[in-house]
Amino acid sequence: MTRRFDYFIILADMRTGSNLLELHLNTMADVTCHGEAFNPYFVGLPKLDEVLGFTLEDREQDPLALIDAIRNAPGEMNGFRFFSDHDARALEPALDDPRCAKIILMRNPLDSYISWKIALETKQWRLVNIKQRREAQITFDTGEFADQLDQRQEFQRTILRHLQTTGQTPFYIDYGDLNDLDVLNGLAAWLGVSSRLEELNQHLKRQNPAPALSKVTNPDEMEQAMSQYDRFNLHHIPNFEPRRGPAVSRYVIAAQTPLMYLPVRGGPEAEVTQWLADLDGVDLNALITGRNQKQTRQWMQSHPGHRKFTVLRHPLARAHAVFCERILSTGPGAYVSIRNMLSRRYNVPLPDKGDQSAYTLDQHYEAFSAFLGMLRSILAGQTPIRADGEWCGQSQTLEGMAGFTLPDLILREDEMATALPELARRVGHTTPPTPAKTGVEAPFSLAQIYDSQLETRAIEAYQRDYTVFGFGDWKPL
Repeated sequence: MTRRFDYFIILADMRTGSNLLELHLNTMADVTCHGEAFNPYFVGLPKLDEVLGFTLEDREQDPLALIDAIRNAPGEMNGFRFFSDHDARALEPALDDPRCAKIILMRNPLDSYISWKIALETKQWRLVNIKQRREAQITFDTGEFADQLDQRQEFQRTILRHLQTTGQTPFYIDYGDLNDLDVLNGLAAWLGVSSRLEELNQHLKRQNPAPALSKVTNPDEMEQAMSQYDRFNLHHIPNFEPRRGPAVSRYVIAAQTPLMYLPVRGGPEAEVTQWLADLDGVDLNALITGRNQKQTRQWMQSHPGHRKFTVLRHPLARAHAVFCERILSTGPGAYVSIRNMLSRRYNVPLPDKGDQSAYTLDQHYEAFSAFLGMLRSILAGQTPIRADGEWCGQSQTLEGMAGFTLPDLILREDEMATALPELARRVGHTTPPTPAKTGVEAPFSLAQIYDSQLETRAIEAYQRDYTVFGFGDWKPL
């Protein structure tokens, strides 16, 4: 029977039990784990000069060649251990390869941190003879632990995302499973190797078996620090919006000045693009837009010192502007199909066929309030209505941009009058124009209907934007 895998990678971190897992795998006939093959400071193990003929210098020059050597090494199955701080050039090729078995080794991060600190203190990283065990108490450092936890969680998120998008399933194993013979033999079966363990290899010993609180000099401080962590994500803001691409074709480059505007749809796009044209004294059609990623990258490379910026609009003001332009209106650019669905299926009280001749201020309030309520459901994926770029979360838009580039400057709409001229001065203009407000809200302005209930509804729909960008209650510009 054909095996599913040609080689394996153990995705772990320091002090998670990876040495012990490697020992168990190497005890199996024709299975070899070649240590930390991509450790930045050595190849394989600290005292080894080479792995499969590759020195540290050889691996530095061509890390993928070492992966090929491990894949094709003698024996039934070969692999290596990989930590979050190892050579990143080796990670993506291994994650991309469905013929590479992914073994994810996990351990309580606090136990890992304490074990690491003790090892630093005692200089004892492996224990073979229990009589030689060195004991030490360490001082728990809240900031240091937080940094280590963030690094490891980001590593795990990267792995999970990559395996999800490539349709691969890893084998999860916990530190506590490393002395479970059945689990280890289950791993062998999953790898597709023929050998099994008859008994556990007892060569390595657990170094610090005492309770965590007894291993630190400041247990009260550690307990207090641990209470700050939200284990069950009680303060997590759910985000069910679809991921967005960078939308590079919408970027707007000034005709002469080395400025690039990365628009957030639903924001003050007209005002900013007009300002870019005014800055160089040209018509709007002289601005550079509609470029693909290659063309945009070439512009960036050929304009050293360029600046990229974007402008955010208050979520409530943005929702109101989009509502007036895309939903309330039935003219050019209106989302007529979505408008009809909102009206007929979800009872948003919109004027029939866009007739606003008898449309009152109270009716506008009710219609916009109902639209805000629908936005919450639309962005949560609870309706068939798309999470359009005009009303998706602004934080989601910026995350999409980050897939290609990042703005140097993120402005708020109420800062434009001073911040845009100041930005122009930084790139050589002495008397830049002030951006003019060109957008007109019709038939009623947000100021005419604003109250705290509308703000609450906007927060419910855009809680992530309010939190991430620090928006407060809306105020007229």
